[in-house]
Amino acid sequence: MLKKISAMLVAALALTQLAAAAPAYAGSTLPQDKPAYATLSPDAASFMPDTLEADVNAGAPAAAGSDLAPSARSAVVMDADSGTIIYEKNSHAKLPPASITKVMTMLLIMEALQDGKIKLTDKVSTSEYAASMGGSQIFLEPGEEMSVDEMLKGIAMASGNDASVAMAEKIGGTEAEFVRMMNEKASQLGLKDTQFANPNGLPAANHYTSAHDIAIMSRELLKYSMITKYTGQYQDYLRKGSEKPFWLVNTNKLVRFYTGADGLKTGYTSEAKYCLTATAKRDGMRVVAVVMGEPNTKTRNAEVSSLLDYSFAQYANYPILKKGESMGTLSIEKGVQSKLPLTAQHNYSILMKKGAAAKDIRYETKWNGPIKAPVKIGDPVGKLIVYQGDKVIKEFPLDMPVSVEKAGWWKLFKRSSGSLFS
Repeated sequence: MLKKISAMLVAALALTQLAAAAPAYAGSTLPQDKPAYATLSPDAASFMPDTLEADVNAGAPAAAGSDLAPSARSAVVMDADSGTIIYEKNSHAKLPPASITKVMTMLLIMEALQDGKIKLTDKVSTSEYAASMGGSQIFLEPGEEMSVDEMLKGIAMASGNDASVAMAEKIGGTEAEFVRMMNEKASQLGLKDTQFANPNGLPAANHYTSAHDIAIMSRELLKYSMITKYTGQYQDYLRKGSEKPFWLVNTNKLVRFYTGADGLKTGYTSEAKYCLTATAKRDGMRVVAVVMGEPNTKTRNAEVSSLLDYSFAQYANYPILKKGESMGTLSIEKGVQSKLPLTAQHNYSILMKKGAAAKDIRYETKWNGPIKAPVKIGDPVGKLIVYQGDKVIKEFPLDMPVSVEKAGWWKLFKRSSGSLFS
């Protein structure tokens, strides 16, 4: 009897030692006997085990309801085309966002470019105030000029606080006015968890947002396909050809080490901890994953990789409209343009579980009416309604792609006179 008990204790001890020796993968449910690929940590010259890509044929990499980002204070994963939330954890918690703030800054820059208010070749002068920003920077000197294109590189890749303020002053006239525009845009997007106090994310009172709101902002930013030219580039130079060239290396190392990743923005302060809004595209499906409050860059990148892997393994897009396809003509009362032909500004699709039946799907556009000038870029003007059979399965808000000012009295008079004799 004593021999049997002794044998059982030895066996139990062996199992305990075996379990202790097994490797751990942060945020992963992968079998422990699978090897990990080594990739460079984003902010240090050390190696980290990266989450393996899930085998699509093997089913879900994590059971429904599992915590896919156990170390994050807050997380969300969203399909970029449809806006459908795939996974969320404390997604509406109001937290300091650090440099993820710059997603909204870049969104307003993209809108200004789209609206013709600025051009990529425009020169941006650096004020003493902009040059005084600490933290991440591209070391702008007071009075130094760079093009909008170069400033965007500095913001997207190097997270330049100085470049962010310089662009804020270029677009808004003052930083304070630009911050007002940021909060106005947040309100326009229906964001309930967001309040901005600056354009760069340096610690400030009443400066907060949520993983959910960051995902919405990121999705809006991605509607400007040009942005990934900046956020997806791993390295480049500023002041190239000068005596002091500045080497840019993207703070988001996933753009180099995760297949399909091409953005968007990292963030860190001692208060916010490590944050990331990441996007990747595979097989025509684009996903946005946001984590906030991660303990370090290794865990942050591993958990974001796990969130992206899960999404690509489990879901696929069913296309509704492709970017550039006609969406009809919008009538604008008393506008400089009375008729505005509209095309899809990005792809429209619905998210479906892989293997789910996709049949009897149709759509229609419904415009708010009447639309009266002036109308600003981003103002809601209608919706795209998707049906499966007779059931509404998705509604997409339709926004103004450009601003349309109110026409002067003479133009309106000629227009009305012309209609009398036509």
